[in-house]
Amino acid sequence: MPLAVCATPIGNLDDVTLRLLEELRSAEVILCEDTRHTRVLLGRHGISGAKLLSYHEHNEAKRTAELLPRLLAGERVALVSDAGMPGISDPGGRLVGAALEHGVPVTVLPGPSAVDTALVAGGFAADRYQFVGFLPRGAGALAALWRELAGWPYPVVAFESPQRLPATLRSLAAVQPGREVAVCRELTKKFEEVVRGPAAEVSARFSEAPKGEITLVLGPAGEERDVAVALEVVAELVAAGVPRRQAADVVLRLTGVSRNELYRRTL
Repeated sequence: MPLAVCATPIGNLDDVTLRLLEELRSAEVILCEDTRHTRVLLGRHGISGAKLLSYHEHNEAKRTAELLPRLLAGERVALVSDAGMPGISDPGGRLVGAALEHGVPVTVLPGPSAVDTALVAGGFAADRYQFVGFLPRGAGALAALWRELAGWPYPVVAFESPQRLPATLRSLAAVQPGREVAVCRELTKKFEEVVRGPAAEVSARFSEAPKGEITLVLGPAGEERDVAVALEVVAELVAAGVPRRQAADVVLRLTGVSRNELYRRTL
């Protein structure tokens, strides 16, 4: 049997596929980042009797050594993380690599993605983007990352803890105050919130640490300049007597800058 790598909901427990539920019902063992978290998901969908084993960053090497013989013997194993795809900023890569190296097939069951969801929800959907995982904790490393991304002409997606978010936004605003960002909080959950705007404005909005899971999206590096020019054009049209909404519509067609943003920032 192949190792089944299973993407799980990033928040809303109903964001599952029929294929995922069937795999979790059939698995002889389910490897979980946190067994308590996975039990909640299983209970929500009426799955009982599954054997759960913890598989996290502190025991990944040990569990890989334990599970490889079982995989080679044909045991049906499903790998999940607390949210999203195992191996993407979560444990799982070591087991997948070991399985492939020893000839065990691996099948991936796709599902919800905080990266894709945040890109679209933040208004930065694009054919190309960069995902940088969890942001560095040190101020120096964070500043170095901003320098590296200063010329990147595509959106950038990152994960951040709510406790570090205010300092992260202040760091970004200090060097790129006009760069468009979106703070996506509690995606797919009851209190989902997306706050979008220039880094300086969004930083002021999050002067205190919020609650919940955070996905941060940076707009393309060149967008700051493009937005500034677009705002100037809207202001000139309004000064010439063109209604603000009509001016925003015209500039939207010419530049692609959000109509709502053009309207709001020229009031």
